[in-house]
Amino acid sequence: MEDKIRSLLEKPIEDAGYILDEVFYGKEDNINTLRLVIDKSGYINVGDCVKVNEIVNPILDEADPINESYVLDVCSKEKGSDENEQ
Repeated sequence: MEDKIRSLLEKPIEDAGYILDEVFYGKEDNINTLRLVIDKSGYINVGDCVKVNEIVNPILDEADPINESYVLDVCSKEKGSDENEQ
């Protein structure tokens, strides 16, 4: 499933200046969740996540790769924290 979704979305996301770092589809708290983890040079902010969401929503609606209802979550790649290093 993840490979199919990646093949649908990777190029449009890259064309917008982002990297599709990870695609996850599965249950979280008993809710079907499609998580797209994005990255780019510099920091990802909420506006970036909204922009990518607006790009991928029509593609997912048209291709309809998932037969069940799900929550779409576009989020940033977690950066390693240096706060705990001494």
